[in-house]
Amino acid sequence: MQLDKSELSKGEGRTKVNLSAYYMGGDLVVGIYNENAHIGAVAIAEYDHKSQRVSTSVITRLGHKDDAVAQKAAHIIGKSTKGVACIIAGIHLDAITNAEIDNIVENASSLVYEFADKGCSM
Repeated sequence: MQLDKSELSKGEGRTKVNLSAYYMGGDLVVGIYNENAHIGAVAIAEYDHKSQRVSTSVITRLGHKDDAVAQKAAHIIGKSTKGVACIIAGIHLDAITNAEIDNIVENASSLVYEFADKGCSM
């Protein structure tokens, strides 16, 4: 089993977001998190070669809002790899502001696109 790992970060201070990824066989496992890493939501994407579409499913923990980040990442990465991707998202900040939420979502999105643009390679 190949477990080469790729790590990226974007932002600073309270809005810094990290992305870690590794292949588990031919499938990709990606974590998107901050300094308070946890499992807030899990999304899985699978590419259908016949229809050339990505299907995603999401499980979210009670009271968490990480599903938006996880689902978008799963769709983008699944489309890029044309395979299976599991995204585990866990970003938490106490007393978060709307501006911080926007910044965190933008940082996470930027990391996902950067990773996808490199072909999701390690």
